[in-house]
Amino acid sequence: MKKAIAVDWLDKYGGAERVISSLTKTFQFETCYTLVNIMSNEDRKLVFSNKKIKIKNSFLQLFKSKFRYFFFFFPFFIKRIKIDKGIELILSSSFSVAKGIKKSCVSQIHVSYIQARNQRYLWDKEEIYFGKKTRFLISPILDFLKKTDIKQASNPDYLIANSRFVQKWIKETYKLDSEIIYPPVDVDSFKLQRNKENYFVTACRLEPYKRVDLIVKAFNKTDENLIIIGSGSQYNYLRRIASKNIKFIEYSNSSVIYNYVSKAKAFIHAGIEDFGIAPVEAQACGTPVIAIKKGGLKETVIENKTGVFFEKQDSNAILEAMSRFNKIEFDYEFIRNQSLKYSTTNFELNIEKFIKSIGKNDKS
Repeated sequence: MKKAIAVDWLDKYGGAERVISSLTKTFQFETCYTLVNIMSNEDRKLVFSNKKIKIKNSFLQLFKSKFRYFFFFFPFFIKRIKIDKGIELILSSSFSVAKGIKKSCVSQIHVSYIQARNQRYLWDKEEIYFGKKTRFLISPILDFLKKTDIKQASNPDYLIANSRFVQKWIKETYKLDSEIIYPPVDVDSFKLQRNKENYFVTACRLEPYKRVDLIVKAFNKTDENLIIIGSGSQYNYLRRIASKNIKFIEYSNSSVIYNYVSKAKAFIHAGIEDFGIAPVEAQACGTPVIAIKKGGLKETVIENKTGVFFEKQDSNAILEAMSRFNKIEFDYEFIRNQSLKYSTTNFELNIEKFIKSIGKNDKS
């Protein structure tokens, strides 16, 4: 069976790319279809185990790193990508528009792994991406794009959600059913560390929806030490508003994250995650998590056992959760053991089993 993978775009190695890496290892795709490929050779080697894989881009490739300026046109460009008729299985990994890729013939099977609430800037109700005035002005365009997104969600034959939270969102937004397969977490690389040091840590892309600004504002009110690992559009802004007890480290590789996360007394996360790989990696080290009690983290964190929650996205709520955290004695080994259910091995077995099952159904 000839297989291809479709992804939104290839730029930097992050949580979504770890899933793609696991998928390519499991299925050995011949071709990868994507809007844009601006990924470094080093990162590309981490994503694709098949070095001979062909990467086919859209017209947006001409704009290279500036491609995001054309996000209004992503749905148009994804449906213009032509899938080779010899491909029998298309597996799309979608957090934006990859699910919208179209089959070139009826006999092809398209399975889409929905990594997140797709195109969050369309569906966001808290105006993180657009201010109130801007959102009002472009609302007719956003309404049109919402209708397009709903229509393109029906392109795949099967949808897989990466959490119960995303499954519920798919049902409410697209009115479609989906299976749940939790994403792969490299728990083998994030080993148990019982000796914790006196600092907190967070690691993520420094983008508005991650709400690292709330964590910085919380630590500006305390003498506790915080290490922030990541890069993104808010990097300079966050450094500018941060007090001296906050240290910034740009992401380079997983070993850097492990070095700091494994020894931290807690991992802090303020963004509403669809699943949240980084908090599970922290738990694999035995590091408890302090997180917003929303989204996928409600499925991966056990309150007062593997971490503590705060109820709303607010700097004072984070401080209050830290105060409760400091009164609890955590069992680091128990925390690690709870993370093992999200292993890469389990993901690869489950996704392979699912693909085999739909293949049998298709033949019957």
